[in-house]
Amino acid sequence: MRPYSIALLMVLPVLLLSQKKPLNYFLPSAGDKSAKYDPSIPTPEQYFGFQIGEWHLSHDQIIAYYKALDAASPKITLHEYGRSHEGRPLIYLTITSEANHANLQSIQREHLMLCDPVHSSKLDISKMPIVLYQGFSIHGNEQSGANAAPLVAYRLAAAQDQANMQLLNDAVILFDPCFNPDGMQRFSTWVNANRNRNLNGDGNDREYDEPWPRGRFNHYYFDLNRDWLPGQQPESVGRIANFQAWRPNILTDHHEMGSNSTFFFMPGVPSRVNPLTPKLNQELTAKIGTYHAAALDEIGSLYYSEEGFDDFYYGKGSTFPDAQGCIGILFEQASSRGHLQNTANGPLSFPFTILNQVRTALSTQKAAIALRTELLDYQRNFYKNAFDEARKDSRKAFIVGEKNDKARLLKFVEMVRRQGIQVYETKEGIKAGGIAFEPSNSYIIPLEQQQYKLILGMFQRDTTFTDSIFYDISAWTLPLAFNLEYASLTGSQFSSKMLSKEVVSTQLPDGQLIAKVSDYAFAFEWDAYHAPAALYSLIRKGILVKTATKPFAANTVNGQRNFGYGTLLIPTQNQKQEGEGLLGSLREAANLGHLTIYGLTSGLTPTGIDLGSSNFELLRKPSILLMTGEGVTPMDAGEIWHLFDTRYEMPVTKVDLSEVTAGLLEKYNVVIMPNGSYGALNAEAIRTWVNGGGTLLAIEGAVKWLETKQIGSITLKKEPEPPSASPARRPYDGASEDRAAMEMPGTIFEAELDLTHPLCYGFRRSKLSVFRGSGLFCEATKNPYASPLLLTKQPLIAGYVPRKNKPMAPNSPSVLVTGIGQGRIICMLDNPSFRSFWYGTDKLVANAIFFGNIIAAQTVERK
Repeated sequence: MRPYSIALLMVLPVLLLSQKKPLNYFLPSAGDKSAKYDPSIPTPEQYFGFQIGEWHLSHDQIIAYYKALDAASPKITLHEYGRSHEGRPLIYLTITSEANHANLQSIQREHLMLCDPVHSSKLDISKMPIVLYQGFSIHGNEQSGANAAPLVAYRLAAAQDQANMQLLNDAVILFDPCFNPDGMQRFSTWVNANRNRNLNGDGNDREYDEPWPRGRFNHYYFDLNRDWLPGQQPESVGRIANFQAWRPNILTDHHEMGSNSTFFFMPGVPSRVNPLTPKLNQELTAKIGTYHAAALDEIGSLYYSEEGFDDFYYGKGSTFPDAQGCIGILFEQASSRGHLQNTANGPLSFPFTILNQVRTALSTQKAAIALRTELLDYQRNFYKNAFDEARKDSRKAFIVGEKNDKARLLKFVEMVRRQGIQVYETKEGIKAGGIAFEPSNSYIIPLEQQQYKLILGMFQRDTTFTDSIFYDISAWTLPLAFNLEYASLTGSQFSSKMLSKEVVSTQLPDGQLIAKVSDYAFAFEWDAYHAPAALYSLIRKGILVKTATKPFAANTVNGQRNFGYGTLLIPTQNQKQEGEGLLGSLREAANLGHLTIYGLTSGLTPTGIDLGSSNFELLRKPSILLMTGEGVTPMDAGEIWHLFDTRYEMPVTKVDLSEVTAGLLEKYNVVIMPNGSYGALNAEAIRTWVNGGGTLLAIEGAVKWLETKQIGSITLKKEPEPPSASPARRPYDGASEDRAAMEMPGTIFEAELDLTHPLCYGFRRSKLSVFRGSGLFCEATKNPYASPLLLTKQPLIAGYVPRKNKPMAPNSPSVLVTGIGQGRIICMLDNPSFRSFWYGTDKLVANAIFFGNIIAAQTVERK
């Protein structure tokens, strides 16, 4: 054989993989002349000008194609259900037969009656269509799903075979082709811009090295697949509304995983299922799985099930449905992360990854039709059984309340109602769990309603588990996340007479200015969640604002009023604005903060410090640098950015840590270091800047970096030494699971606040629930004032704690303050803004930003 022939054979696989695939590569029988496809429906290739898999589709391209399908096919109706942060349309298609389209409202109404035991027994499920929700690529750089979707939609619109006709007669398909438009656009732009004409499977190629934060996340770097339950992002709010409007029988979620993997479909690990999920749910998931196995067997694709992934956290797309009479199914395809990658299983092409997603989308449809009545009956019985369980439950309702911050309480109610849960105002004062709940600031959630299981999932507070490994977090108790008081009401405590009107909408409190031009000064309390927005709106205009480091009472136009730690004071004198101009700025601040600003009539107070006291500290305008880039965890940086940008209405400057220099830092008085490793950060520049008077907020992993660089006085606890005796022998195949069981998976601890400390201003109760996402624990400080937030003696509230960490948690600092020279370093071992639904500790971040520099030098931990 001649030498060049050998070379040709070596490159032949790559050349073959780079060739365009015919339509029948993806769709069974699409190339068969006997198979009929409606020629009036454009194929993806006809529309785009290239075959699926040759390039990564951009979001605008797929939207245009679905509009074309909507126009061409009476089987498809396109709905826009929202906009992403970057203004991209969020759409879904309703795909069903023309006859079903003509009767869609009746079908929807009858289907929802399956969730109502009063009516469900009268329904003839043999004549009812099944409802299937198929969703794709919630992670923007996992694009085989979103690129498979046009092929699946084309087949549904164009195929004229008997199987497709039966599918459309017997099913209503809610088809969400791209859950994450902003992430998809970011990723597709990168891989297309770096695509080689001669495809290169070398993973070192620039094509496969997308820059931070990468396309996985939405605009604010959020993982949207963790947001199905809390629903804090616009993409999530829209798709939750779609789900609740239909209550589908199956929801599929098409993902990707590491390139050296194969293909995964549910069920996951049997021992890691949420205990609230019925056993039959997993049995039906496995039954559906046999259809996926058959489809993948047909094309020879490797796959696996029942390992690696779980069904525990109800905030994930494939688990969220399990608490609502629906079967959630996760698909994970090995990712080409571009157009071609060399992997342990051979060359992995983008078209092949799309092929697997297409075939499992079709196998889901096939299973839905074959199991239609069984799945409809399961849904009916799920809600019937849920009502039966609710009646037997000794708890009859949950009551939640918050006396000092109505906005935070209303945001919780809004989140709960979003999930189709009934919430009621309280008619009278109630005492439960040692807490006095007042009608004006509390709400009741009865348990005898359709979403009984999901309500329990929201209030879930487990500390013991059948397994010690979690794919995601182990605890998320939502009233604790919002720092609300709550209690369960038993049969003897609860009566429907306690319920006032049902909440049908929520509106944050209107801002109020109760003052007149002649007032001596103005004040507002720091309790309100949006108070930082009010404060910043004043400071940015050059208005002088002070904060009270001690409580006081003052005379207002409405009489005497008590003001606590952290109250904001705006003197009338020596301001750049005066008279009506100042009042106008105060009204604007009150509206931004959803709070009340009071006019004070005299500087002499009835009790506490007078208004001219040195115990009022003048506040500076924060100029904030937020560390980003490689070495910073995108989700953690995004949480902080989102907090300031969308809730506090404050600008932050995002800077890649590799670009941080001493000269750059001089422009800012506050630096935030979210969780990360910080390998490339200039330690000396940080040290010098803090020494000169900067306020540094370090969160989770950033605290470890500071300890390593000896910036400030920080000592992390070391893990306990293993017993001196040789450990008992363990099975080799359990090593990876043993290691995973030693990880802290996301746990809720109880901490105790020093309510007099500036970092704790705005909190009224001494106990606070904090979210710990790592196994980092600090040693106690030597300075008795330097730990304003300490974990309690028995801190575990909910979640799993590995054995090695249990002795490390009690009485350890959650927040500590250290410093160098004139600066302050505020270390937070817990995540204060976790996934943007941990409203209860966001105020810690605001306090660090606004009050960090006023923390007295003698209270700071130093070497």
